[in-house]
Amino acid sequence: MKQLSQIYTVLLLITYLSGCTTISYYTQAIRGHLALTMAGEPIDRYIADKETPDVLRNKLILSRQARRFAAERLGLPTGDAFKDYVALDRSWVVVNLVAVPEFSLQPHQWCYPALGCQAYRGYFHLEDARREEQRFQAEGYDTFIGGVTAYSTLGWFDDPLHSGFTSLSDDRMVALMFHELAHRVVYIKEDTAFNESFATAVELEGLKLWLAHQGEPSVFEQALVRFELRNKTYALAESASADLKNLYRQQGVLSESSLRERKRLVFEELNAAYGELLADESQRTEGRGNREKIKGPFGAPPVAFNNARIALFTQYNQYVPAFRQLLKQSDYDFPAFYLAVEPLSRQPDEQRRQVLQDLSQRFEEDF
Repeated sequence: MKQLSQIYTVLLLITYLSGCTTISYYTQAIRGHLALTMAGEPIDRYIADKETPDVLRNKLILSRQARRFAAERLGLPTGDAFKDYVALDRSWVVVNLVAVPEFSLQPHQWCYPALGCQAYRGYFHLEDARREEQRFQAEGYDTFIGGVTAYSTLGWFDDPLHSGFTSLSDDRMVALMFHELAHRVVYIKEDTAFNESFATAVELEGLKLWLAHQGEPSVFEQALVRFELRNKTYALAESASADLKNLYRQQGVLSESSLRERKRLVFEELNAAYGELLADESQRTEGRGNREKIKGPFGAPPVAFNNARIALFTQYNQYVPAFRQLLKQSDYDFPAFYLAVEPLSRQPDEQRRQVLQDLSQRFEEDF
C-alpha cells in the first residue's frame, strides 16, 4: 500500500496548506490519480495472458523495450514508472484548462503546495474544467480546454502506462514515454516553458536515437516531417505572438473595439498561413511518395485561435532549440546534458531566460 500512503500524505499536506475553496479541486485530483493507479495491473501479466489481444500485447512489449532504452541509453530515471497498465474509457487521462486575459499572452497562474505555479490546471472530469472555464470567460478571459494523453507526477508516484499511450502509433507512444520520464529529471516551480521545452527536447532527440536503434528509417522519415512541421508552426505562432504583443501594448491608446478587431485580424492571418503550411507540406510529402495525410499541431484549419491556444503552444516549444543545442554541446551524452541543465535550472529567471535565448540562436537543425 505504498502508493496509497504517499497519496494520503499529500492530501494531508494540501488540506493543511489550502483554503476551503480549493479543497474540492485537490480532492478530485487526488481521487482521479488514485483511481488511475489502483486500476493498474502489471504489464508482464497482460503480456503473459493469452486473452490479451495481439495488438495490445505488442504495444506493451514495445513499451517495455522503450522503458529499458530510456534508462540505459537516455539515462532517464524510470524507477517503477510504466510497469503497470490501465485501460481507460476515454482517449485522454485529464483535460487541461488554460486561461489568458483578453489583451495579454501571459496565462493565468494556478499555484499549488510543493509544485509552485503552473500556466494550466488539470481535471479528471471535463464538466469540472468547463465550470472553471465559464468563470474565467465571464471575466473576459480567452480560454482553451485540451485533452491530455499523459501526465507526470515527477517521480513522486509510479505512473502507469495506459490506453492513451497504446492508442498512439508506436513512435508517438515511445516519444510520449520519453517526454513524461524527462519531467523526473528537472522541474522548476513557476516556469512551465522551461519544464515543457526540456521534456520536448528529450522526447525529440530520444526518439531520433530510438528509431535509429530500431532500424526503422521509413518511420524516422515520418517523424522528421512532424519535427519540421512543428518547427514551422512554431515560427508562425511566434510571429503572431509578436504582433499581438505589440498590439496589446497599445491598451489605453486604442479603444477595446479596435483592439478586438485587430486581434481578430492577426488570428485570421495566422489561420491562413497555417492552412497554406499544411497544404504545402501535404504536397511536398506526396511528392516523396508519402500518402499519409498531414496533421498539424493545431489540427485541421480553420482553428479557433485565441490567446490561450497560442500561449500554451509556445510554452511547450519556446526553448526546445536551446535544450537541443545544449545536448549537442554535451556530445549527445544525455547524463552529461542533464548535469548541464541542473545548474541552469537554479539561475535567476532573467539570467536563465537569457542563456536559453543565446543557446536558441546558436542552434542549427541537423536532422
